[in-house]
Amino acid sequence: MTNDIYGPFPGSAEFSAALTEGQRARYEELGSNLEVVERRIADACAAAGRARDEVRLVVVTKTYPAEDSALLAGLGVTDVAENRDQDAGPKAEQCRNLPLDWHFVGQLQTNKVRSVVRYANHVHSVDRARLVGSLSAAVLKSERPELGCLVQVALDKESGEGEGRAGVAPEDVAALADAIADAPGLRLDGVMTVAPLAGPLAGDPARAFERLAEIATAVRTAHPAATMVSAGMSGDLEQAIAAGATHVRVGTAVLGVRSPLR
Repeated sequence: MTNDIYGPFPGSAEFSAALTEGQRARYEELGSNLEVVERRIADACAAAGRARDEVRLVVVTKTYPAEDSALLAGLGVTDVAENRDQDAGPKAEQCRNLPLDWHFVGQLQTNKVRSVVRYANHVHSVDRARLVGSLSAAVLKSERPELGCLVQVALDKESGEGEGRAGVAPEDVAALADAIADAPGLRLDGVMTVAPLAGPLAGDPARAFERLAEIATAVRTAHPAATMVSAGMSGDLEQAIAAGATHVRVGTAVLGVRSPLR
């Protein structure tokens, strides 16, 4: 086997043996970090009385090179997330032969939509009707399969704070969910949030994720297939799982402390 970590590649033992010294060191580091995160998820599921397979790990690879995404694939990671199209597009193209499912989790401008639908199978950050229309048009034009979409909920906006932040206020979730469900080419998968930085739920991720669970239940009442709840990151994944998260978005705990965005 040549040192082509961008696949397709065989089993993990053969994959590891073909790495350069530097790649192998990073591979082992990522593997150790993944073991710790997997243990945290398993323990959180057990504490909540949930099966481990009810929660999916999405590794947030933003600011890290495509090589790390490839090494993660070699370790069995299937879901990776990015938040900036200018970084994600080239990375996804380089990793196109790997068994990776790409999630877009950042604030999405309409002028980036055509690019994002080329590689992302899930957009977690839908927060306005105009974006719904742009995503639908881009998917139909590309003739790709349906795009899974989540309503991004800004919990701090419920208390009148968080102006200018991404996400829709809780009282507006139902209307946006309906718009996604009705848009050709889009599939309403559920809801997403980030623990708020302002308002009465700031600093209390357990309560924040419990509030998201209430919103998710309301969405499922109208749209039973919208079962995805994307919540929890490196510092609060346990609280998110306790509140019913189906997907946790973990970056630093797997990849290490990030360099500042350029």
